[in-house]
Amino acid sequence: MNPLIELKDITFKAHTKTILDIPEFQIYDGEFLGIMGPNGAGKSTLLKLAAFLEQPTSGDILYRGEIIPNGNAPLDLRRMFSIALQQSLLLDGTVFHNIAIGLTLRKVSKSIIKEKVAHWMELFGISHLAKKNALYLSGGEAQRVNLARAMIVEPEVLFLDEPFSALDFPTKIKLMEDFKGIIETAQTTAVFVSHDLMEINYLTNRLAIIVNGEVKQSGPTPQVLEHPNASTQSFLNEWKKFYPALTGSRFPSSNLKSVEKVSLR
Repeated sequence: MNPLIELKDITFKAHTKTILDIPEFQIYDGEFLGIMGPNGAGKSTLLKLAAFLEQPTSGDILYRGEIIPNGNAPLDLRRMFSIALQQSLLLDGTVFHNIAIGLTLRKVSKSIIKEKVAHWMELFGISHLAKKNALYLSGGEAQRVNLARAMIVEPEVLFLDEPFSALDFPTKIKLMEDFKGIIETAQTTAVFVSHDLMEINYLTNRLAIIVNGEVKQSGPTPQVLEHPNASTQSFLNEWKKFYPALTGSRFPSSNLKSVEKVSLR
C-alpha cells in the first residue's frame, strides 16, 4: 500500500537542539494512527510536520508520492487537512458560526452551509446549542464543537493533538465513544497524538511510539501494546500500572468501561 503522507530522512532542530530525527515515517489512507511517547519526545512536532504546519530542518515530506518542496504545501493541499487541539480555540460567536467557519472561508453557499452544519451538529449531539455563544460552553461541549468544526470540511486527514486530555473522565468516555463511531462511518484518515494509553487503545488501529525524537516502535496497536520492544517497554509498562484493565493479552476495547471503574477509585 502506498502511503498518503510520507516523511523521509527528516530532522527538525530548534536552535542547536535536535527535536526529531526520523529516517522514515508513513501515514496510510483510512487508518487511525496513534502517536505516543513521553513528554518532550517530539510527538506534536511530528504531527505539525505531517500536517505541513512546520517545515523540517532537513529531509522530504511527500504527499501521495510527490515531494512537497521544503514541506511548504500550497493552500489547496493544506485545505485537505483539519486539526483539532487540546484547547478548542473557539471564536466569540454562536456555535453555528464556529462550526461553519471553514466552509465560510471556502465561500460555500449559505444553503449548503446550513445543511452541513445541521448534519454535523446532529452527529455530535449539539444541535440544541446552535445559537449559544461558544465561549460559554462546558469543556465537553466545546470539544464537540471543535471536532465538528474540523470534520465539516470533510478533510482527507484529521490531525488530533490531545483533544480529550482536558476533559473529566465521564465526559471523555462519552465523547470518545461518539467520535469513534463518527470517524469510522466517515472513513477519515486520522493522526492522533495522546499521552493516554486508554485513549490510544480505544481509538487507534496503528501506533507509533516516539522516544527522544525517534520512532522506536510502530505497528498495529494491539501488537505494539502486547509486544513492546526494548526501547518502548519501560514507557509502556509505566502506563499499564495505571490501567490494569488494559493489560490482558488482547487489550480489548470492550474494557473501556472497566477502565472507568479503575480510574475512579
